[in-house]
Amino acid sequence: MNDDNFFKKVYKVVRKIPYGRVTSYGAIAKYLGAAKSARMVGWAMNACHLDESIPAHRVVNRNGILTGKHHFNGINLMEQLLVNEGIRVKDSKIINFEEVFWNPCD
Repeated sequence: MNDDNFFKKVYKVVRKIPYGRVTSYGAIAKYLGAAKSARMVGWAMNACHLDESIPAHRVVNRNGILTGKHHFNGINLMEQLLVNEGIRVKDSKIINFEEVFWNPCD
């Protein structure tokens, strides 16, 4: 599978994340049948920030930490987008992570 094809599959999953919910790089990779490719999902997310149809702010690491926040323009934009959706964040970590986690495999 080439990177471009994989990235498109990642974006298709990310567009399905419901408003007010988040998922992780690893959950997306597992859903795509590439469980050990969480890092590649991260690369895909890093490459998508010009496409506003992809809610990249809803993808965090497995512990609910906003690891991709430095790829967003502006100060704390990723956090603000999540807070606007009702997700509680403190010190770049989602407080209610288990409650708002969306598993694409379910």
